[in-house]
Amino acid sequence: MTKQKTNFDVNGKVVLISGAARGIGLDCARSLAQAGAKIMLADILDELGKDVARSICEQGREAAFCTLDVTREEDWQRGIAATLEAFGGLDVLINNAGIEIAKPLLQMSVEEWRRMHSINVEGVFLGTKHALAAMTSEGREGRGGSIINLSSVAGLVGVPGFAGYCASKGAVRLFSKAVAAEFGAMNIRVNSVHPGVTRTEMGDKAVQDVANLIFGGDFEQGLNFIKSSTPLGRIGETSDVVAAVHFLASDAACYITGTELVVDGGISAV
Repeated sequence: MTKQKTNFDVNGKVVLISGAARGIGLDCARSLAQAGAKIMLADILDELGKDVARSICEQGREAAFCTLDVTREEDWQRGIAATLEAFGGLDVLINNAGIEIAKPLLQMSVEEWRRMHSINVEGVFLGTKHALAAMTSEGREGRGGSIINLSSVAGLVGVPGFAGYCASKGAVRLFSKAVAAEFGAMNIRVNSVHPGVTRTEMGDKAVQDVANLIFGGDFEQGLNFIKSSTPLGRIGETSDVVAAVHFLASDAACYITGTELVVDGGISAV
């Protein structure tokens, strides 16, 4: 009988996380560092990111910070190079940075549409492209790896008032599948994670956007609506998403690529 793989260990893995200064990215950095991973935090929020890296190091773990605007290819090139220099390789990329703009479609400007796609889609493309170059056998210390792209439940189902956001997050899902198919033979896994509304600053904004669209701006009514629409009866915590990311980063997911891991409390099932 083949021995079942249950190794969730990430000890020693080198992990680069975009948008790591707050929210889901921050908690991924802290959790994976506590589990022994070496973390390169990347964000446009320099002081916050440096503080997080410093606090992780003070706990006896390994972390560093680099400035990263995910829409700038030169930033990705520098960020990947800094990761290789600091930790000698790259095992996991977590494309976490993203924004959400919710508006009725007829009120959305071209500039808003382009900005959301520049960060949510082009940022994922650029990060994936340069991580792949490092992870392949031709790259420096290339040894394969795992690329984890944060999408959303809005990348799986349509949500009124969120057409632009849905389009960008749906693109992340299919992009991940295509890259997984192209690079599987090089021992590189690519998957997307699809959180529902999660208790973060961005999650609170999504609740407020729902409230604005349906309930005249009443936040509590928006929150209760989302909870009542979710089979598990609550919105997500960052720890729910972190657990999914940790799994995909680990060797327990060594035969999982090109798929979407939905962490939404069941909201997309109804």
